[in-house]
Amino acid sequence: MLLIIALVLVAAIAALLAFAATRPDTFRVERSATISAPAARIFPHLDDFHRWSAWSPWEKIDPALKRTWSGAEHGPGAVYGWEGNSKVGQGRMEIVESDAPSRLRIQLDFLKPFEAHHTAVFTMVPESGGTRVTWAMHGNHTFATKVMCLFMPMDRMVGPDFERGLANLKSVAESEPAPQPA
Repeated sequence: MLLIIALVLVAAIAALLAFAATRPDTFRVERSATISAPAARIFPHLDDFHRWSAWSPWEKIDPALKRTWSGAEHGPGAVYGWEGNSKVGQGRMEIVESDAPSRLRIQLDFLKPFEAHHTAVFTMVPESGGTRVTWAMHGNHTFATKVMCLFMPMDRMVGPDFERGLANLKSVAESEPAPQPA
């Protein structure tokens, strides 16, 4: 009887691993929100890592989060590093493309709890009553992440954080006073 149980268990694990191998090699997570502010007022909150603490969904998870900034003050070459508890891990972001006020591309390198290298892109498009801000992240799956994503898909893991971040960004940008005409 134990042998049958062991064989069934081995077969189930083999089937799970075989199914994981058929999953896509890449992923994309994307969320959008309309913010009642022009892109020119939103973009500086994205293009300057020093300003991310006001809206980023991960900033408040670890009160003892260690942050470092290096490179350019903002825009291409600006670097933000973090090291925190097990919920935020350790990593680094670098702005690699900044096309104000419509597009920003960031190289995102996670070091802990697991190593991963992804790209995040923010796009801003004028929309009636404001700006449509889209936050997307894409990257490659390793075999291990393919298996992990069978139980917790990347969209379900990261998507709610993007939604919270965009809601925070909306609050920050909309509460900022509009520039006064000269």
